[in-house]
Amino acid sequence: MAPRADGRLNHDLLPDEKGPQDACGVFGVWAPGEEVAKLTYFGLYALQHRGQESAGIATSNGSQLLVYKDMGLVSQVFDETALNALQGHIAIGHARYSTTGASNWENAQPTLGPTAAGTVALGHNGNLTNTAELVELVAERYGSQRRGELARGNTTDTALITALLAGDPDHTLEATALEVLPRLRGAFSLVFMDERTLYAARDPQGVRPLVLGRLERGWVVASETPALDIVGASFVREVEPGEFIAIDSDGLRSTKFATPERAGCIFEYVYLARPDTTISGRSVHAARVEMGRRLAVEHPVEADLVIPVPESGTPAAVGYAQQSGIPFGQGLTKNAYVGRTFIQPSQTLRQLGIRLKLNPLREIIRGKRLVVVDDSIVRGNTQRALIRMLREAGAAEVHVRISSPPVKWPCFYGIDFASRAELIANGLTPDEIGASLGADSLGYISERSLIEATEQPASQLCTACFSGRYPIELPSADQLGKHLLEQNELPLGAPEDGLVAIIPGAGGATALDHP
Repeated sequence: MAPRADGRLNHDLLPDEKGPQDACGVFGVWAPGEEVAKLTYFGLYALQHRGQESAGIATSNGSQLLVYKDMGLVSQVFDETALNALQGHIAIGHARYSTTGASNWENAQPTLGPTAAGTVALGHNGNLTNTAELVELVAERYGSQRRGELARGNTTDTALITALLAGDPDHTLEATALEVLPRLRGAFSLVFMDERTLYAARDPQGVRPLVLGRLERGWVVASETPALDIVGASFVREVEPGEFIAIDSDGLRSTKFATPERAGCIFEYVYLARPDTTISGRSVHAARVEMGRRLAVEHPVEADLVIPVPESGTPAAVGYAQQSGIPFGQGLTKNAYVGRTFIQPSQTLRQLGIRLKLNPLREIIRGKRLVVVDDSIVRGNTQRALIRMLREAGAAEVHVRISSPPVKWPCFYGIDFASRAELIANGLTPDEIGASLGADSLGYISERSLIEATEQPASQLCTACFSGRYPIELPSADQLGKHLLEQNELPLGAPEDGLVAIIPGAGGATALDHP
């Protein structure tokens, strides 16, 4: 069953072999008269695919800000009692996968911090690349003592942004944000709030998606358009790269804090976004079907059946079947009720090849020449185990087709790929990879065809994970990494209790303590 080096088994056939993971999903709403906590809950539910490690919601009634967050899925963290306690007309929410800082309660979002006039709660999707520089800036402005969430063990770049928004009595949070945002480098789609105003901002490259929607009695911002649909909000437009938005009783205000240099993540089209999402005017589902069509043109093969690896490979498999004329079929069935599991199978169960998520439909694939369509190959363990499983079920031939180019480079903008040394395409040709996986043939879509399928200009897309061309300059290797803020040598001294700076009664003290 192709165990990893640490003995753990892959994620689709067995737990804990992670594919590419996105940083987070963010949601914000300003809507007097609405149950904003419940709207945010359902918005996060629609964004659950973007992060499954922790979830949190902050609300404000105009004078008091409350935060509730915990480890687990959205449906595990919140119940009716928790949501009913989160009263107000402003809310933000966050569903997290850790790409900076460990996966623990202290790093769950929204983060909370003091401002000159109240409290700020913030949710972040993406990764900053100048974290070490921002550590120096926090120390310069507010002293080297760790304060607020940094004092309570938060080791994320999000906590640094929150610390920088503290500001001073001469500046509003809005003015402070407009001074801080141009100093941030990397990918950031932000939603944040104080007691009276909802804010949103997107990095100048627009790496991660962020959209604006309209409710009958308010406004919504969210990572993807399905989160608007689920709460009944109409799509207005994207939050533009380099744009800062403020929404309060005076309406919506928009300011450009940086010149746009659009470089949207192409992997959103390949895998990260929901298929019912629209990004830059292009349906993600339509783009994936077109990827499959182009894949069939570039890598034809004589076969009896096209099957997807559910669910991410399904649209491309449909396109491959349409273009090639080979019938489409469901050769694998997926257990829809299997979520994240913390129970590691015993060695005996690993040797038996327990299949937690996927199982072959033997009567459909027996004796067939199969085209198996998937979205990407990272380490290769998943595909290797899958091919072995299909052969054991009687497949005559297994031809693998991938609707993205070989992943050869790590992402520093909010996707948690394997390290470069672990990427199977780093150092092997496609034919060598196919042989390693046990496939009869392997074909990847070309970068050009993938870009054409998105219908976006090549100059406005980030393809770094395929090409190694990073649109946002990277610092030296010692200033990158998921656990950078956990290093003791960074110029943030021993913690002090930063809660003294948070206004009593604003919800700050309890929100920073583990329940």
